[in-house]
Amino acid sequence: MSETNLDPAQTADKPVGAEDSELTFDPVCLDVPRIYDSCGAKDCMRDLTVFFTEENQGLIDTATSVRVTRVSVLTATVDVDAVAFNRGYYSVDETFYFLCCCEVYTAAGAVPTTVTGLAVSTKRVVLFGSDGSVKRFSSAAPSAIDPSELDCCAGYGSTLPVANVQVSSPMSLSSSLTPVGTPPIVPYVPENVAEFLGGNPVAPEAQMVMTTVGVFSITTLSRDVQLMMPSYDFCVPRKECADRDDDPCEAFGKIEFPADSFFPPSAQSSEPGDRPFDFRCAT
Repeated sequence: MSETNLDPAQTADKPVGAEDSELTFDPVCLDVPRIYDSCGAKDCMRDLTVFFTEENQGLIDTATSVRVTRVSVLTATVDVDAVAFNRGYYSVDETFYFLCCCEVYTAAGAVPTTVTGLAVSTKRVVLFGSDGSVKRFSSAAPSAIDPSELDCCAGYGSTLPVANVQVSSPMSLSSSLTPVGTPPIVPYVPENVAEFLGGNPVAPEAQMVMTTVGVFSITTLSRDVQLMMPSYDFCVPRKECADRDDDPCEAFGKIEFPADSFFPPSAQSSEPGDRPFDFRCAT
């Protein structure tokens, strides 16, 4: 069997899988954030204390039972710091503020009262973010002066990478109403969170609500770099936007029957290549 050696210059102008295509590409330089390291996490945050405003906490203190019906991520803070003696590695401290929707029962058979509370959880992961010691300025926004950097003898320090955290919709796994033993410490709450709740949370006195939350997250460390990429063409729209005036029943008739909803597939029917996500965030 003979082998054919292709000249790279003859194939470099064709995209993968387009041997017969007339498309060619031009190299362009892009200023983009490059991800240097990332990890995924599957966290079960057990027995988080739910804090309420003073008015709602008074209702919790007299409740007979409480059920957490829904949990959502209100906001989060992300801080990056260099790891000592490990150049290029950084710790990412993540604080999640969970908004908990609770149904409070004050008597057996009574109509529940819905109140919202706040649960806070923190975690830390360590990722590689490379090492950089340059300052970045832009005409798009004025640059702030950091007095700690005004040392002509010290030179530039190491600049921190940018951390980004993606969080799935959390799940409330369990909840309970327990008497207060040692009063828990009220966590720091940002001003915008307290404004959303309608006041600062207070420490429970008689009873407190505990909840366990499950959440998936992905953490990345990135830096802005210049990369050369192949550019085939501008993203010009290929079709015209048209008003939808279809008959609603006709549009409904185009939807396939949801057989999986009526007959859920078994585990044996899953694709052989399916596998769970590789979670490797270290808390």
